[in-house]
Amino acid sequence: MEFFAWCVIAAGFGMAIGSFGTGLGQGLAIKCAVEGVARNPGASGKIMTTMMIGLAMIESLAIYVLVIAMIILFANPFTEKVVELLAK
Repeated sequence: MEFFAWCVIAAGFGMAIGSFGTGLGQGLAIKCAVEGVARNPGASGKIMTTMMIGLAMIESLAIYVLVIAMIILFANPFTEKVVELLAK
């Protein structure tokens, strides 16, 4: 059962690190976009469009981390091998 506990811990750490990184990335993107609009209000449309595309790309990284965490938890390809080894 240690293998499954380590899988849960790995998924938790993966989500924590992934969420932390994407949160920092989104915060920096929004900060820079707001500074750009403050300097040049006329370019706000282009800045906001570019920022939204960038935020979508950053958010996709968090979704990929979630998918990998779900695979580790529920569809782990090594589960059968580990159960066989533990049964011996």
